[in-house]
Amino acid sequence: MAQQRNTYREDEELEESINVHDILRVGKYLKPYAGQVARILAVVISMSCILVSVPYLTKVAIDEAIPHRDLGQLGLLAGILAALILVYEFALRYRTVAITRVGQMMLKDMRRDIFTHIQTLPFSYFDSRPHGKILIRVVNYVNTLSDTLSSGLINVISDVFTFVITLVVMFAIDWRLALWSLVLFPALLAWVYGLKIFQRRAYQKLSNKQSNLNAYIHESIAGVKTTQTFAQEQAQFRNFQEQQGEVRAAWMKAVHIQFLMWPGVQTISVMTISFIYFVGVMGFGGVDVTTGVLIAFVGYANNFWNPVINIGNFYNQLITCSAYLERIFETLDVVPEIQDRPGARDLPPIEGRVDFSDVVFRYEDDGRNILNLVDFHVEPGRTIALVGPTGAGKTTIISLLSRFYDVSEGSVKVDGHDVRDVTLASLRRQMGVMLQDTFIFSGNVRENIRYGKLDATDEAIEAAAKAVHAHEFIMELPDGYDTVVEERGSTLSAGQRQLIAFARVLLADPRILILDEATSNIDTRTEEALQAGLAHLLKGRTSFIIAHRLSTIENADEILYIDHGQIVERGSHAELLRRKGAYWRLYESQYAMIKAAVA
Repeated sequence: MAQQRNTYREDEELEESINVHDILRVGKYLKPYAGQVARILAVVISMSCILVSVPYLTKVAIDEAIPHRDLGQLGLLAGILAALILVYEFALRYRTVAITRVGQMMLKDMRRDIFTHIQTLPFSYFDSRPHGKILIRVVNYVNTLSDTLSSGLINVISDVFTFVITLVVMFAIDWRLALWSLVLFPALLAWVYGLKIFQRRAYQKLSNKQSNLNAYIHESIAGVKTTQTFAQEQAQFRNFQEQQGEVRAAWMKAVHIQFLMWPGVQTISVMTISFIYFVGVMGFGGVDVTTGVLIAFVGYANNFWNPVINIGNFYNQLITCSAYLERIFETLDVVPEIQDRPGARDLPPIEGRVDFSDVVFRYEDDGRNILNLVDFHVEPGRTIALVGPTGAGKTTIISLLSRFYDVSEGSVKVDGHDVRDVTLASLRRQMGVMLQDTFIFSGNVRENIRYGKLDATDEAIEAAAKAVHAHEFIMELPDGYDTVVEERGSTLSAGQRQLIAFARVLLADPRILILDEATSNIDTRTEEALQAGLAHLLKGRTSFIIAHRLSTIENADEILYIDHGQIVERGSHAELLRRKGAYWRLYESQYAMIKAAVA
């Protein structure tokens, strides 16, 4: 997979030609509806037979019934034609509805697969590209396939069948005139093939520009408060105009090329019909046909060229859609870096023992070590604090414990089970992780807390909220626990969002609790109440706390000072202060800052 750059200004790399494999993979989504497709195809073939029958019946009427003034035969032919047209119209309605239904089911399945797959991808995937470029694949690109999947795949089968059976009948009636009817067919193939390359590139570029615009809009909405704070609306507008200008230019170029297809095919079709008239009337090339045959051949020419035009249009759509299929299947082909090993078993209920044994971690095999021989062992129920400078490796340690990454060397074990040998779901169900950047979903407060345990009762939800001292502020909201909060909790303060997230984690009742700067946005008074409320909940639960405010970890059973990916000091708060090492210097610097701020 090509490396993506995390900016809306960069175009994504594209394939040089149509990836036939991607197109064939669409068949996977057609397979579950094989029975419905078979019925549709039966109707479609019947419609093709009707289309072939009409010119032949017209020929019989002109060459036999009319010259002999056989009104009975003429009436019978008219009745058959009327019946065939009526059947055709009913079949057309059925085909349209049935094909649309199958196409929409295929799109639903494709959206399901891409959304489900995205949920399994590692953090690095989302860090390496704008979220807008991910969103457009799930929504816009799949929607663009609607017409092609709803009608194109099945209709093209109908058109191919009509094309073949029409040729057979034409050669059966008069093979010489049939050959003359095909004289301009090579010109059609040359026209279609000539446009293919230019159209493919044009729609790839359009795909890129649409992706860039979507990424920019997503970023702008997420950062709108910053934009307004610095009064940069005009600058954002100029960037937006630039991005949408590129989309408009790419769109117009693609459309110009696309609409060269239809006039070219139509022109060749009209020239072919004119040529049939010329050959038939003039008896050119040894052709000697009746008026009925000539009229029938004109009808067959339409039956012949209409499928050709439709197949050309489908090919047109295919070229357009291939650029989007490329992006969709590229996303589906991203292999999650972290997934269950073959034969992975569920992690049984744990007590909470954690063992890091000579752990080495690096993001790339040939990259530098982020962690280097980290070794520590935690008994169940103990609270461990991780401190140290930014970038020292503290968050990496807890990420390895939750198995968001795998160790490069050494092992991480929970209750003696290597985290790589158990299923991810069973591991993470017994862990509660709360990060500094808490996420609140759109919905009410109760639903956000219940996200930690979907079958939790209202009483359990309120108990968790009371334990973290969130109950008081929740009851002051307009509708209490039923108060609707906006996306990302924008109507709540940062501290309120963290308290709700804390209640959500505690409701899950994890055996291992991980707090990564979880109290950074809570004021001192609230933090004191929170610590008091958590004291009985932390008892008997293995806890890992990352905090820059050392006042929050003074009661930890053990403090690990991490620097440059190694444990340089360990011990209790009092022990580390007595040693007057790195932890003592950090503590003194914070104390001096607080003292200066108070003064």
